[in-house]
Amino acid sequence: MSSTPTQGKAVDPDENKPVSVSGMVSTLVPVALISAAYLVIFLVLRRSQRRYYAPRTYIGSLRESERSPPLASGFFNWFGTFWKIPDVYALQHQSLDAYFFIRFLRIVTIITFVGCLITWPVLFPINATGGGGREQLDILTYGNINAETQSNRYFAHVLVGWIYYGFVMYMIMRECIFYVNLRQAFLLSPFYANRISSRTVLFTSVPTPYLDDAKLRKVFGPTVRNIWITSNTKELDETIKERDKVAFRLEKAEVKLIKLANKERQKALKNGGDAQDAEHPLPVGDTESGSIAARWVPNKKRPTHRLGPLGLLGRKVDTINWCRQELERLIPAAEDSQAQYRAGSYKKTPSVFIEFRSQAEAEGAAQILAHHQGLHMTPKYVGIRPSEVVWSALAIPWWQRVIRRYVVYAFITAMIIFWAVPVAVVGAISNVNELKKLDFLTWLDKIPSVIMGVITGLLPAVALSILMSLVPVVMRLCAKLSGEPSLSRVELFTQNAYFVFQVVQVFLITTMTSSAAAVAQQIKDNPSSATTILAKNLPKSSNFYISYFIVQGLTIATGVLTQVIGFVIFQILYKFLASTPRALYNKWANLSAISWGSTLPVYTNIAVISITYAVIAPLMLGWATIALFLFYLAWRYNVLFVTDTQVDTRGLIYPRAIKQLFTGIYLAELCMIGLLGASAQPWPLILMVVFLVFTILFHISLNGAINPLLENLPLTLLAEEESARLLDPEVASGTDSGVAAGPSMSAEKPTNGVHNKPVGAGKKPNFLAKFLKPWVYSDYNTLRALVPHHEGVDEYPDDIARNAYYPPSVTSHTPLLWIPSDAAGVSKQEIAHTSKVIPITDEGCELDEKGKLVWDRETTRPPVWEEKIYY
Repeated sequence: MSSTPTQGKAVDPDENKPVSVSGMVSTLVPVALISAAYLVIFLVLRRSQRRYYAPRTYIGSLRESERSPPLASGFFNWFGTFWKIPDVYALQHQSLDAYFFIRFLRIVTIITFVGCLITWPVLFPINATGGGGREQLDILTYGNINAETQSNRYFAHVLVGWIYYGFVMYMIMRECIFYVNLRQAFLLSPFYANRISSRTVLFTSVPTPYLDDAKLRKVFGPTVRNIWITSNTKELDETIKERDKVAFRLEKAEVKLIKLANKERQKALKNGGDAQDAEHPLPVGDTESGSIAARWVPNKKRPTHRLGPLGLLGRKVDTINWCRQELERLIPAAEDSQAQYRAGSYKKTPSVFIEFRSQAEAEGAAQILAHHQGLHMTPKYVGIRPSEVVWSALAIPWWQRVIRRYVVYAFITAMIIFWAVPVAVVGAISNVNELKKLDFLTWLDKIPSVIMGVITGLLPAVALSILMSLVPVVMRLCAKLSGEPSLSRVELFTQNAYFVFQVVQVFLITTMTSSAAAVAQQIKDNPSSATTILAKNLPKSSNFYISYFIVQGLTIATGVLTQVIGFVIFQILYKFLASTPRALYNKWANLSAISWGSTLPVYTNIAVISITYAVIAPLMLGWATIALFLFYLAWRYNVLFVTDTQVDTRGLIYPRAIKQLFTGIYLAELCMIGLLGASAQPWPLILMVVFLVFTILFHISLNGAINPLLENLPLTLLAEEESARLLDPEVASGTDSGVAAGPSMSAEKPTNGVHNKPVGAGKKPNFLAKFLKPWVYSDYNTLRALVPHHEGVDEYPDDIARNAYYPPSVTSHTPLLWIPSDAAGVSKQEIAHTSKVIPITDEGCELDEKGKLVWDRETTRPPVWEEKIYY
């Protein structure tokens, strides 16, 4: 929203007529049109493009237990089925992170909606009749209260603030309790507890004397099963990388040769020349290498490349023959290097993976003090999957880890300061109608009001969204450089850093620059009334965020659902740029994943902004509710039907996001204290300071109670679960009802302990009781009913268990090359000769008459398929 431009010279600020409705409509109309177009595209494409808009319903790379129920193919008849699928389906068929992500969006939607119910009935009439001289939608803000004649009305703002901020704090506490109990139930379920990652602990900063298998077994006792001491694998990594690079170059060259031969053969058949030879290829065994292809492809057209830099300089060689020769050297070299590593010929680095015999023993080892010196054999991590390990970070010594962390913090701080410049410009544009009163910007008065509405409403919001998209990649790089040992820790680091970045840049800098733009001329003309002017104009900075929420809620939310750009890129990559069977399969079978660290902070910041302005400008809560609800629907669809989880934080993204809402409460209280001070209202000010102190004490107490339960599992529950599995085999294997079985477990009869007497047995709790007592009705035993048990983890084969935490280059096998079969028999001959050097097959894919690769995408497994191992 913005004020209307005045004609001629500037008038008195109090007589300046705002056009909040006009600015809001100017933003809403184009955004609504774009959103409608997105929605139409989605409704049309989802009917025919099942791979992109509903792959989780059928794709073969997922197990049956991981798939979602199919939706109807009509334009609208699918929504009822979609709406009826519970959110917990994501927990049972995907991951903790996926479930808690959509739960977070639902919870913040509830928080903003309840905020509307609390603030609107009280503050709208109080603000609207406050006598502050504001007009249109500005009359609904705190700034419309006349401090001289209506000062008692500020008590209403304080009272409503107490109620709403108290409600938000209770929701934070409630969700933390829910998270802790559900996380414990999930991680202790057979589905997760039997995984090798659940009983493996990573120790970092291990001193050199303890980089020894015997000493580590002496420290941790007979409960140790396997030990993997990390090492420097730089040379081995380079050898494996070069081997795979040459192998896949050979694969591409073979496919290219087959396509060229097929193309020329089809021309011969079409023109009638050499038709007899074309239809009767030579027997493979009677031919020399490449002789069948040579009938159609002359030597000068065979795949070639240059050996110099970037493939542009150097000697030109026949790619297929050169690759075969190189692989004859590289494959034995790679196998020798891997054998030397397994024999212990490597330089050790200060990190160790230790697998224990049970989850309880691993958790116990992670919670004890392992070394007598500070910063040694710490930090420790449980539950890191091998695919998530950042191997380069494990070589960092303890002292370097400390230095790197502070250097990274300094860099991120500098980046925030640097980004303040363009973000400040965006904030100033949102209130350009106030800036044009300055002498050197009066020319802005000549811009038509409709264009000015778009410039002040739509343009800043879109520009800010684009600007913020450039940041997360740098954040992740900083996390890896600081020594985070896994991709899950990298995402958690990014979540915190990017949230700070979002709050400072999207919120604080924009708010301050927008407010400064609104009051600059007024304070210049009347400096003695600075506090009054600030109290009246600070709420105006909410104008930008109303436009921001409209853009986010409509355009961005429908964009998240439709993913038009992603769909186009997918089609281009799959149909035009995937030139080999392997590339086709990888593009088809690998689902997209959500980057938790850069996605959640955006919505956390929206919730923070909404909480901050809830009392100052309550109208914003309405737009925030709409935006967050649309995001909830869009991401819910994606989680259930489109995306997969690649990085597993074991749900830790959720308590971080929930507790970050305290930022909104603190900012709201500080803003209220500042506004009440600027309005010279001592008693409401004192009451708000009292509540700020209460908030701080509540926050400290909550952290003290919850934080110890976030990273580790309690030994009491571990012991109880171990006993239960020994006494009742069904507890370990689950039941057919869809929930994990266990003693004294009931969804409607919760208990206060693992085997205690149910609370309120025989009574079905009402909604209010369940809402107000999460420690009773969302306790561990109750939430066990939600955890997945559809299939456990079978005993790992010996080679899988033995190699689990070796670096990837140590366990990397020589790749199987996959080429298409062809009618001319070129593939058969190439297989006969290339297989002498490296495994190769043409099963499962063929070239059709048009020279396109054809493979069975749904019923058979391709030769390069690998079974997913649940580490």
